[in-house]
Amino acid sequence: MKNKVCIGIVGAGYASILHCEGYQRVHGAEIILKTISDVSEERAKQIKNKFNFITYTTDYEEMLKDDEIDVIDICTPPMLHKEMIIKALKAGKHVICEKPLLGYFGKEGDIAPIGRNVSKEKMYQTVLEELNELEEIVKASDKNLMYAENFVYAPNIQKALEIMKAKNSKLLFLKGEESLRGSSSSAAGEWAETGGGSLMRVGCHPLTGILYLKEEEAKYRNTTIEIESVTADVGQITSRVNSEELKYHTIKTNDVEDFANITITFTDGSKAIVMASDTVLGGTKNYIEIYTNNTSFICNLTPIDTLNVYMLDDNGMENIKFSEMLPTAIGWNKAFVSDEVIRGYTDELQDFINAIVEKRQAYSNFKIAADTIRVIYAAYVSAETGKKYIFN
Repeated sequence: MKNKVCIGIVGAGYASILHCEGYQRVHGAEIILKTISDVSEERAKQIKNKFNFITYTTDYEEMLKDDEIDVIDICTPPMLHKEMIIKALKAGKHVICEKPLLGYFGKEGDIAPIGRNVSKEKMYQTVLEELNELEEIVKASDKNLMYAENFVYAPNIQKALEIMKAKNSKLLFLKGEESLRGSSSSAAGEWAETGGGSLMRVGCHPLTGILYLKEEEAKYRNTTIEIESVTADVGQITSRVNSEELKYHTIKTNDVEDFANITITFTDGSKAIVMASDTVLGGTKNYIEIYTNNTSFICNLTPIDTLNVYMLDDNGMENIKFSEMLPTAIGWNKAFVSDEVIRGYTDELQDFINAIVEKRQAYSNFKIAADTIRVIYAAYVSAETGKKYIFN
């Protein structure tokens, strides 16, 4: 058993920071943060120095040639994921990939902006083809493709699952949401950059958590549960709201939605609702509610009530990790406490390292990543056609 795992991370943005904080808490194996790669040398240097990487590079290909690196951790924008995953697997590396796994970002001949001018059916069929291609490459490799969805590993969701297993609970209805005031990314409003709007960018989180719970239910109840259909409503709520009225938001909606509501029906008759919005002030709202035949659970990832803080000013708070998507610490706030643990990042990376050392699949793997993308793009087809999308 190899207890030393050498990591190379590509992308030096916010996701890389969350991953590095998680690696600091991983136990049972020696973690070596070898190389951080980013097209911006300045960003790469900052992460190298902050988390004590051995080296940095602006050339992703350099990491692939490094025989010491066991894992390529992809923290780049989703439009780069597929190519990077394929290159890393073919180079003999395990892969950790941030969400979403992939998407439709435009093809030659598309009329811009693609979110308005390319049919969602075309997008969906293209995504299916790319998923099939990627699946074949994953199957041909002896390395793991691990999907970095923290909702799967959130301690409250895992505890709910433990109780459901003990009680042999039958899931009847699930509801999940991630909503916030918009994105700080300049690319967030462009379909060609993000592959969709709020559903793709943030709705993927509770969606994957819900799909994971249904997969686990099928295992402990020794049955088969598939996704039967998806019905969706998406839109641009803020398209008729002027900039002055939106001064507290960071919404960008050139050709993407800022609101999505989808209903999933499973083959056992159970239902799930997933909501995603860029129109919600007050910080990031993350939760999954679970209702079964003999239990009910409300799993809040943010905000939580572990620490309530009251302040009269923001003095001294510049470098304090306090909350997400709140412009100020003034007044009463629900502060982050061990955020990397509560939101699942630590246990996510612990499972990934264990999966490599133990030579097994991670709990969050290619299948659940692919199912998430299939549901998202089927939802876009449903919203465009006004019809329920029924899976074969």
